[in-house]
Amino acid sequence: MANTQSVKAVAKYIRMSPHKVRRVLNQIRGRSYQEALMILEFLPYGAGGPVWQVVHSAAANAQNNYDLDKKKLVIAEVYADEGPKLKRIRPRAQGRAYAILKPTCHITVVVKSTD
Repeated sequence: MANTQSVKAVAKYIRMSPHKVRRVLNQIRGRSYQEALMILEFLPYGAGGPVWQVVHSAAANAQNNYDLDKKKLVIAEVYADEGPKLKRIRPRAQGRAYAILKPTCHITVVVKSTD
C-alpha cells in the first residue's frame, strides 16, 4: 500500500450528544465504505442519519477531489468531539431556575483508499 490517500469530512455543531454519536461510530470503525453505509441505513439510532451524511460526504470528497474509487474506500478514522453546549433555563418552583445543557458535537470521518 504505497499510495494510500486519506480524505476527511467534518460535520460541525450537530445537535446531538457526542456520547450517543460514538455508540454509532463504534459500529462502523474500520469497515469498508459500502458496508458502513448499509449498517448506518438500518441502525435504530437517531445518530445514524448525521453519521451517514458525513461518511457519504467523505467518499464524495475522495471521488471528486482525489479521483479515488468509492468501492475501494475504507473508514480509517471516525470520532465525535464535543461541541459547545446550548444553555437553556427550566423554570422551577419559587422563582428558581435550573440549567438545561443541550449538547452539540463535531463528527469527523477519515476514509482511505486500499489498493
